[in-house]
Amino acid sequence: MSDVRVIIQRDSEREERVVTTGTTAADLFAGERSIIAARVAGELKDLAYELSDGDEVEAVEIASEDGLNILRHSTAHVMAQAVQELFPEAKLGIGPPVKDGFYYDFDVEKPFTPEDLKAIEKKMQEIQKRGQKFARRVVTDEAAREELADEPYKLELIGLKGSASHDDGADVEVGAGELTIYDNLDAKTGELCWKDLCRGPHLPSTRLIPAFKLMRNASAYWRGSEKNKQLQRIYGTAWPSKDELKAHLEFLAEAEKRDHRKLGAELDLFSIPEQIGSGLAVFHPKGGIIRRTMEDYSRRRHEAEGYEFVYTPHATKGKLFETSGHLDWYADGMYPPMQLDEGVDYYLKPMNCPMHNLIFDARGRSYRELPLRLFEFGTVYRYEKSGVVHGLTRARGFTQDDAHIYCTREQMSEELDKTLTFVLGLLRDYGLTDFYLELSTKDETKFVGSDEAWEEATETLRQVAEKQGLPLVPDPGGAAFYGPKISVQAKDAIGRTWQMSTIQLDFNLPERFNLEFTGSDGTKQRPVMIHRALFGSIERFFAVLLEHYAGAFPAWLAPVQAVGIPVGDAHVEYLEKFAADARKKGLRVEVDSSSDRMQKKIRTAQKQKVPFMIIVGDDDMNADTVSFRFRDGSQENGIPRDEAIAKLVDVVERRVQV
Repeated sequence: MSDVRVIIQRDSEREERVVTTGTTAADLFAGERSIIAARVAGELKDLAYELSDGDEVEAVEIASEDGLNILRHSTAHVMAQAVQELFPEAKLGIGPPVKDGFYYDFDVEKPFTPEDLKAIEKKMQEIQKRGQKFARRVVTDEAAREELADEPYKLELIGLKGSASHDDGADVEVGAGELTIYDNLDAKTGELCWKDLCRGPHLPSTRLIPAFKLMRNASAYWRGSEKNKQLQRIYGTAWPSKDELKAHLEFLAEAEKRDHRKLGAELDLFSIPEQIGSGLAVFHPKGGIIRRTMEDYSRRRHEAEGYEFVYTPHATKGKLFETSGHLDWYADGMYPPMQLDEGVDYYLKPMNCPMHNLIFDARGRSYRELPLRLFEFGTVYRYEKSGVVHGLTRARGFTQDDAHIYCTREQMSEELDKTLTFVLGLLRDYGLTDFYLELSTKDETKFVGSDEAWEEATETLRQVAEKQGLPLVPDPGGAAFYGPKISVQAKDAIGRTWQMSTIQLDFNLPERFNLEFTGSDGTKQRPVMIHRALFGSIERFFAVLLEHYAGAFPAWLAPVQAVGIPVGDAHVEYLEKFAADARKKGLRVEVDSSSDRMQKKIRTAQKQKVPFMIIVGDDDMNADTVSFRFRDGSQENGIPRDEAIAKLVDVVERRVQV
């Protein structure tokens, strides 16, 4: 036995400890139940890892991001074991951790039913209580192929060793330089219960899985490709405590109530007809009012900030996207070409920026015109895979509130600062207030332009972002091919984060399009280009606001701002006059003159989430007043008619929630 010196890293503190040969990470953190793995020299390890001299070791707690991934991946293994115990013919796909949970893909003859999921969850509980040990062992490619000869999908993954993709989850199995198999061993006898190809790490034991639940099943193509076989995917979630699981399920229930697809149908706002196609929405009259109001307010604000409005067509010759580089870097996200004019390829546009460049280049430009801010509500089309299309938040056709700003290098920093300030201010006007910023930097495998230009652009964006005083989070490799970007991330009413506005600094497209302006010294100079989408897309922003407000829009956005509810038929005419006067002030007021009883009319207005109900009976009519009933059921009686209309106008103009 010899001494081994290790460094234990906890936050900013470093502790040197001398231990004997054979000491494991578990020994190092004995008694600390929240620690379920270790990070050694930057790599995640099982607690069974034997320490070497000079190791720097950091504890991984179950509640940390790494800890949650390990917990959820371990639970995915338990689920796969349960499936194969119940369905021995099932072939294993991939089972990675994902945000808030995990999934595992299986090749089975029939889709899983809700009853199957209940049985699988019950079997998982049995496995969890058995306290099986997760044991790692290194294997050669040949040995792995022999052991997993009956698992065709695992055999395919073995061939990807060291080069597996994170996009399809394969890297959780064969992402390292060596192959490993994890055995689930009986806690008492050490007998093998189940095994899976996996890079790990895992929890020491299934008993350390505190709380889990299976959520749903769906179809999924093997490794995300529509060319491959369709498998059955089971989704689940796992948490460090039963209370956290309960809180998550309550959160999901609230999110389901707010689902924009559900609310869109209930409130008659929009639909996505099968006859038109997946990801292609139509807005109904009430949804159209909200959308128009959003757009009109945005237009007014843009005009005040010095933007100029342009319009561009929906389709173009493919040559334009060759110049921009989109056909080199973005072709998979574009609709296939249409061959017109004797074989010329035309494309539906996925972006507006190439056309804005042509507007800039339509005539000579002077430095006196800069910064030139071009703005468009431009509809674009992107061929998203059917599996990722999701209501209005991931669509195939949508309208961007797209701006491109052309400026000199000297104006660049100030213009970016003004743009980001404008973006944040406008988002606050729509009721979003909790933000952080994300800085997306160069993808080393997918970019155009020089390293020097990228470095300058990235540092400029960093400085501009830091001036806002908001948290700034790095997003390495997340930039578009032509330049780095700042993304505004906003939290909604239930704490979910949505990517909102993006601001991208681009030295490359002006070069590719040979854009020039005449400088103050008479020389031709290259402008800097800033790409800016404030909402991202109108459709997506509409969906985010719909879920943020749970359909109860503030009065300025609500399709019906107030509904008149007569106590009886004798009060209808009085309310109609009130509504007519209110409409002259630009308010959206209706009167429910149906034969329904008053209480039913109130319930209808509540279901439609109308901000104000204007109730009138004999007393109000005789006193020339109205009564306000609010969404929460409270009421304010005897308000003079003119005062009531003024109050509605005030609430709308101040854009406040009621």
